[in-house]
Parts: sequence; structure tokens; C-alpha cells
Amino acid sequence: VQLQASGGGLVQPGGSLRLSCAASGTFISINPMYWYRRAPGKQRELVALIDRNGRTNYADSVKGRSTISRDNAKNTVYLQMNSLKPEDTAVYYCHTQIYTTLYWGQGTLVTVSS
Repeated sequence: VQLQASGGGLVQPGGSLRLSCAASGTFISINPMYWYRRAPGKQRELVALIDRNGRTNYADSVKGRSTISRDNAKNTVYLQMNSLKPEDTAVYYCHTQIYTTLYWGQGTLVTVSS
């Protein structure tokens, strides 16, 4: 199983980004998929998740500004982030768990700065 995250970059406060996580070796439609982030000097934080039934959940810090979604045909999970703040600066990782095995993408850096 491989997870390939992309879409990060430098964006001004108030801007938007869409992160992508392309999966191979498994089907995202049958696994819960997660986005985590790790900001400089902070612990890893769960940002959003989407379960196999399409139900979503978000961290309070991004609720109302972010949307997690998936395209089963492309086997890709997305994280749309709007109204970005400097405190959203972090490396974002996609993640899934299959039985007891954890899989992580390589991370994509989001920098929110003017």
C-alpha cells in the first residue's frame, strides 16, 4: 500500500489549497482515510477523516473551513482547505489503517504566510 500526498505549497492568509492523496495497493472506498498534520514544534494532529460510509469528521481547528472528500474512481482522497491561517502551516499526511497495519503518505508541506 502506498499513499502519495500532493498539493501543498505557499499560500497567503485567507487563501485556499486542495491536498490530494492518491492510494495504490488498496481501495480507499473500503478503508477509513485520514489527514493529519504536524506543525513545527507541535505534536501530530488529526485534521479530518472520512470513513467507508462517507461520514466525515474534523478537528475543531479546521471545522467549517475544510472539507475531506474522496473520488473512488481515482482512488484519491482530497482535503480542501479554505480561509487558511498561519497556524495551518504544517506538513500534512494522509493515513489509513488496514487491520493492524498503519500506512502513511510522505507528507506535503503547507505554508501560510504573507
